[in-house]
Amino acid sequence: MVQRVATVAFEGVETRPVDVQIQVSPGLPAFNLVGLADKAVTEAKERVRAALIASGLALPAKRITVNLAPADLPKEGSHYDLPIALGLMAAIGAIASDALDGYTVVGELALDGRIAPVAGVLPAAMGANARGNGLICPAACGPEAAWASPDMPVLAPLSLIQLVNHFAGRQLLSRPEPRLDPGNRTLPDLCEVKGQETAKRALEIAAAGRHNLLLCGPPGAGKSMMAQRLPSILPPLAPSELLEVSMIASVAGALQGGALTNRRPFRAPHHSASMAAMVGGGMRARPGEVSLAHSGVLFLDELPEFAPAVLDSLRQPLETGEAVIARANHRITYPARFQLIAAMNPCRCGRAGEPGYSCRRGPRCANDYQERLSGPFLDRIDLHLDVPAVSAVDLVRPEPAEPSAAVAARVIAARQAQRARFLALDRPDLFTNAEAGGPILETVASPDVAGTALLADAARLMRLSARGYHRVLRVARTLADLAGAESVGRPHIAEALAYRSAADRSAAAA
Repeated sequence: MVQRVATVAFEGVETRPVDVQIQVSPGLPAFNLVGLADKAVTEAKERVRAALIASGLALPAKRITVNLAPADLPKEGSHYDLPIALGLMAAIGAIASDALDGYTVVGELALDGRIAPVAGVLPAAMGANARGNGLICPAACGPEAAWASPDMPVLAPLSLIQLVNHFAGRQLLSRPEPRLDPGNRTLPDLCEVKGQETAKRALEIAAAGRHNLLLCGPPGAGKSMMAQRLPSILPPLAPSELLEVSMIASVAGALQGGALTNRRPFRAPHHSASMAAMVGGGMRARPGEVSLAHSGVLFLDELPEFAPAVLDSLRQPLETGEAVIARANHRITYPARFQLIAAMNPCRCGRAGEPGYSCRRGPRCANDYQERLSGPFLDRIDLHLDVPAVSAVDLVRPEPAEPSAAVAARVIAARQAQRARFLALDRPDLFTNAEAGGPILETVASPDVAGTALLADAARLMRLSARGYHRVLRVARTLADLAGAESVGRPHIAEALAYRSAADRSAAAA
């Protein structure tokens, strides 16, 4: 007789059902595991054996065969421990053979029989719910699984013994409650930035329309300081965004205590990050920084110090909102709709253009440094801003600075206007102006006569690419939303063009 237990294999944030088949037959004692399993899965034999012994059970002196079907699907991860162990327990009569019917099982076993947390429980729960199954998972992951559906049965035991007692009726496992991280940590406030009013304005525009922003200025101008305060003016995640972000974090094993958070991700990788770390990859095709920043912010400080190939690998995710990882035997797609905020010095010494300073290398210092950034990459950035050094007067003079809460209120109002506009046009998949393209952009951001004339002249003089032209329209639409205007006018086009002037050379190279 073959005992069957349902579990899953992960393909990005999606899951594929896996049938764990256990057969205990007469023959020389052996424990064979087949089904295209990786090293972590084949080592499950020893963890399962030790966990069963610690729980008071011994494997019979028979031939044990475990098959993970379909056999041609790669199996990776330690979450196969618990389904294998429960299947064996059912096969030897330790639990009823039908106890696991209607359940999908994931979990890793410790040698003492406890059930350790694993990555990907939320996608596994979503997949199980779609198939009409319940879920058995580690206790630490129970709150995470409970978000899949309020009606889905979820068992989250601490150990194998606790689960056996539940099936035997000696102990009742209650359904875990979904948990939301309140996010009590105080975010850095924008009022702490002295001076730099133009840069604060650009940061507000970027937040309102989810536009990409590049800040260029000398060291100590406050570029990184302002970027780190962007999360304080961003609106919380919408329910659909919350689920997407949490599924990626779950696959990456980044959910703490099974609690979800409605704060937007903020990722700031070091400039030594590899291409696999940035866009995803590795042996198990894990999500990269662009996916972990989905619906949030990817901050790249010291932008030219990143490897040129790494920066150019961001061009596709910036356009499509997806990171596609192709391997010889499979292809995985992760969501990657992020907002890029970058900061850089004007040259390697950082003082190019400073009054009274002459670099020993001359103009080559700035040219060589900035040529590390390709024109097509820079053309995907909506807002380019030169940030001057902060003067001593700005630091000494106590100015009443606007707090993040006041800026966040305007950002939320602008985003609500954008969302309502897209819903009225039957496009519920769009949230911000940065996502609009093609006919929908021409509908929502068509400028008036004066604005059209200005944009046409600027496109010719600045040699804007078609992508740059459309990005100016998106920024102008956001400026109109912040001003509460129904249509895009000449002042909005003029201000949007001002944020492109610094990229004139790079846009021409595209």
